[in-house]
Amino acid sequence: MTTITVLGNGRVGGNLATALTRAGHEARVADRTPGAAADASRTAQIVINATPGAGSLDRLGALREELRGKILIDVSNATVDGPDGLPADLVYPGSSLAEQLQEALPETRVVKTLNTMLFPVMTAPATLTQAPEAFLSGEDPQAKQTVRELLITLGWRKEWITDLGGIHTARATEAAILFVPHLIRSNGLAPFAITIAH
Repeated sequence: MTTITVLGNGRVGGNLATALTRAGHEARVADRTPGAAADASRTAQIVINATPGAGSLDRLGALREELRGKILIDVSNATVDGPDGLPADLVYPGSSLAEQLQEALPETRVVKTLNTMLFPVMTAPATLTQAPEAFLSGEDPQAKQTVRELLITLGWRKEWITDLGGIHTARATEAAILFVPHLIRSNGLAPFAITIAH
């Protein structure tokens, strides 16, 4: 059993916390208040960033001491929304939220994953009609292995998880968010994952 704190109490964070608890982990969603987030992060083995990406760097930068030495799983995308509320551009063009977090939190092991799919797929990948893919980006091989094992407890098969390499590779998966508004306008909010055909 792993002790996990989820930062972000929206649909993504709530869905992850529920599924992780069901999978046998001790998972909780941290309150939005800074003190509660700090306390919850301090006592966790793994922290998941499911906060709105545009404000994640400020929120998590304030938790530098609490996140020291921990694995931070970043599932957020930092985007600028268009008039319809859907992603229209990237907050960090030429970089990524994950890279910015790793730079701001040098003693935290940041792993980017689960950011290339609609949130229900994060915890129920087998519900899609085709095999989905979860990508891993991060500097620490051991941290990525821990995250890989965590994803398997959520129903991801080993062959569905692809390690892309260092944290700089997160800029590729984060840029994929720009597909999302077009897919939603075309197909509605049907669950999907961006995957590579092999």
